[in-house]
Amino acid sequence: MQPSNSYYFFKSALSSDQCKKIIDYGESLLISKKSKGLSTAATTLGNNHKQGNESGGIPLGDRTHEQLYKETGVEDTEKHSYVRDSETSWFNDQWVYDLIWPYLIEANEKSGWKYDIDFGEDIQFTKYGLNQFYGWHSDGGGCNHRAYKRYVPGVTPTDKDGKWPPTYTPNENLVGKVRKISMTINLNEAGSYDGGNLKFDFGPHAGGKRFHECIEIRPQGSIIFFPSFTYHQVTPITRGTRYSLVLWLCGKPFK
Repeated sequence: MQPSNSYYFFKSALSSDQCKKIIDYGESLLISKKSKGLSTAATTLGNNHKQGNESGGIPLGDRTHEQLYKETGVEDTEKHSYVRDSETSWFNDQWVYDLIWPYLIEANEKSGWKYDIDFGEDIQFTKYGLNQFYGWHSDGGGCNHRAYKRYVPGVTPTDKDGKWPPTYTPNENLVGKVRKISMTINLNEAGSYDGGNLKFDFGPHAGGKRFHECIEIRPQGSIIFFPSFTYHQVTPITRGTRYSLVLWLCGKPFK
């Protein structure tokens, strides 16, 4: 499924001061986690991020696994490579949702999606340094199989660190819901980094318009919304540091 409007964006929606406030706050959360001996490494559902238990030593970058195999000759590239390398911190401060929500309402309406959205997940602050990236992935499937399940203490299995499976949640507002719209905000000043573009794969049916790098949202404070089932990536950083804010908007599964 691919809607007629594949994404919807607002150029320079947030001010420089608002972006700096978010960066300073996100960085303070990263520093706080590190001071407590906690990892700030971004994770993935399949545990194939750089620090994941099953990760190998080859960064996937902006390549597909087929391309990686052709370049390296390494068998089973999914086992011997990693798809994500960045730092993240999380928060749910209401003032940030208040900034974002009017743009979500407008994007959902004017794009023609008109998805049933009633809850936003915790907000992810992401920091990409030199050569860091997030390879091809989608944020959600939209069907009942991808809906969040209720985490029940003492009943739901946890890993050795006491973490519940990523498809479960202790948040009652998320139970039975799926990610429908994804959002990214570019927090950086213009020219402060190279690479690090949001790139979409709209599928083979899109022909010559299959792949698209969103340079439209490079201006500081730009916000982009897109359906969460869309395959996308963040290309490797070649200079500087990229800061972004990510949010997933949820509702009941598509029918």
